[in-house]
Amino acid sequence: MPDTLPGRHLYEPMAYGPAPIADNFWRTTATPPACPPIDGAQHCETAVIGAGFTGLNAALALARAGQDVVVLDANQPGWGASGRNGGFCCLGGAKLDFDGLAKRHGAGAAREYLDAERAAVDHVAALLADHGIEADTHSRGETLLAHRASRIAALQDGAAYYQRHYGIAPTVLPREALPEHGLNSPEFHGALTVPIGFALNPMKYIAGLTDAARAAGARLHGNSPVAALRRDATGAHLLHTPTGTIRATNLILATNGYGAEDLPRWLGGRVLPVQSSILVTRPLSGHELTAQGWTSRQMSYDTRHLLHYFRLLPDNRMLFGLRADYRATPAGFAATRKRARRDFDRMFPAWRGVDTAHFWSGLVALARNLTPFAGQVPGMDNTWAALCYHGNGVAMGSYAGRLLAARITGTGPPTPGLMSAPLRRFELGSWRRLILPLVYGWYEIQDQI
Repeated sequence: MPDTLPGRHLYEPMAYGPAPIADNFWRTTATPPACPPIDGAQHCETAVIGAGFTGLNAALALARAGQDVVVLDANQPGWGASGRNGGFCCLGGAKLDFDGLAKRHGAGAAREYLDAERAAVDHVAALLADHGIEADTHSRGETLLAHRASRIAALQDGAAYYQRHYGIAPTVLPREALPEHGLNSPEFHGALTVPIGFALNPMKYIAGLTDAARAAGARLHGNSPVAALRRDATGAHLLHTPTGTIRATNLILATNGYGAEDLPRWLGGRVLPVQSSILVTRPLSGHELTAQGWTSRQMSYDTRHLLHYFRLLPDNRMLFGLRADYRATPAGFAATRKRARRDFDRMFPAWRGVDTAHFWSGLVALARNLTPFAGQVPGMDNTWAALCYHGNGVAMGSYAGRLLAARITGTGPPTPGLMSAPLRRFELGSWRRLILPLVYGWYEIQDQI
């Protein structure tokens, strides 16, 4: 496994090395897939860079359609964000609601995108069922918890929003009803449950996807970082790795927050990766669960801009995630771990002192457009990309891979028009990460209101 990924990246080298996942809990629950490096010169119809949710979904759909597909990953399937996330398969992918989308793209395009969010959740559920993937699924939708009394009105507004735009009946609970629903914490003043989505073990999902893609005929190669991209005289893509080359008609970029700024150069300045971290406790006893009054297995998050996300796992471990430091350094990692433990103890005081040996971090990708991208790379024939799921990549990242496969084969679900809109560049270009301390500081102020 390489110490860092090839190409020019936005963060310090630690973000792209093994240190952030040394204590990743998911990697203890399933054997991470292992694929051999590419050896020598090969050719295929479609080459995919990145073996996460997006790349594997694209490869699976393409292979099932009869295409010859090769997937290359700098490390192994699920090494990046797909094997590090909280396992929330839910609505989301954009940072804009219906009104925000409609203002930018029109009501029809906004409706089309919201339908895709729902389809993305259904897509993952169907994959798990069709391929017999046991991924420890649980939770009936997801629950939003008001971290301040001032946010209770937002829950009521949210219930009306989901009923209007998704045709569902969310449940709103007042503060006094939270304990009887196993959602007891001094932090929360009410809850909104949206009955769409479910939680899963992302590493088990990745392992199942890897097996399914291989069974369909896709060739998967790990420890095969793409160091250079170019075209030959016929216009075919040539992908160079330390141990081999691929010649392909089509190319899919599925690296999300782990992509290099210069592979290809089009990516430079168009994606803003931010760090997210997770801690996981040891299994909690029945007495400990009762003492806190948290027995619900709903996947949950709070109303902060810099939100926390958490859920009780099937073996009674508590998973707790939060936005991480803007630095990918040992000091930044330690500071985030300290803050995570502080916030955890405040929200779940009965579990103060409970061991949290598992702590890790990964990169979430944001777009200046505030919407995911899944389409053809401008100015690059037969080149496709899907990325920027704004922290909701389990469902939308999976579905985006399927959408790219449909674009290439001409069969399958249509891509919402706004997801094909070219990614805008961020202001400040290669210095864009410098805006994060200011944004985080402003959000912290807003979260106190």
